[in-house]
Amino acid sequence: MMEPALTAFSQRVKHAVDARLEHAIEHLAGSGAQLKAAMHYSLTNGGKRVRPLLVYASAQALKPDQEDGLDWVAAAVESIHAYSLVHDDLPAMDDDDLRRGKPTTHIAFDEASAILAGDALQTLAFELLALAPFTAELKVGLITQLASASGAKGMVLGQAIDLAAVNQQLDLTQLERMHRHKTGALICASVAMGALAAGATTEQLEALQRYAEAIGLAFQVQDDILDVTSDTQTLGKQQGADSSHNKPTYVSLLGLEGAKAKAQELHRDAHQALARLGSAADTLRQLADYIIERKA
Repeated sequence: MMEPALTAFSQRVKHAVDARLEHAIEHLAGSGAQLKAAMHYSLTNGGKRVRPLLVYASAQALKPDQEDGLDWVAAAVESIHAYSLVHDDLPAMDDDDLRRGKPTTHIAFDEASAILAGDALQTLAFELLALAPFTAELKVGLITQLASASGAKGMVLGQAIDLAAVNQQLDLTQLERMHRHKTGALICASVAMGALAAGATTEQLEALQRYAEAIGLAFQVQDDILDVTSDTQTLGKQQGADSSHNKPTYVSLLGLEGAKAKAQELHRDAHQALARLGSAADTLRQLADYIIERKA
């Protein structure tokens, strides 16, 4: 459950980002109508919009009145996130048929449509950044940040490690490496991109990077805890999916109580990283709280 202030912030950001995404795909029609429908479904099939929230919150931690252009950045990040979920759910990947309480894209449409929708959402992200109302220098920085976090140095590498880890025994260091790429890289990029849009200093970027690394891992630890303690209806995806696929998790390595302790440790690290940013970073603090308290 979000705090009231965070709920209001979330609704405002979601409205702005959804409007930007709707506008970005509204021109698709005729022979592109099926593609548009699959993209729209993937973008609007529920979701907490955590990454867009991080874009806005990190920018406003440095410039409280920063708004201009953030919807473009946040929409780009969400487009990449949506693409990653569509592809992760495919039969050749995690083979999931439920996402956010609804059929996954390849179930709601078909596998080919899901692949193409994911491809289109990935490229849409970079189109959004290229068209954003920023200087050429800032655009290049944002595109570089997102490309690095999304590809073979980041999220895609994490998924490759994850697939290779099925039926394998990983130690904690190996598990953290996997999730720093698969989940953490895009979370770190979201924070960094918001900060770059606000003109962050090197010192500010370093503090926000420490925060993002902590909440990126905390997000995954909490996911692993919920996979054991929650139910399919609450989660909106198949409960126990990781254990059924024989995947290593923080709970399988540390036990349930150990995983909860790990989440609390990462939560403290996140708050400590923000110590010098003052009250302007309170939304980032609330997001850290939400990430380890959420029930889905």
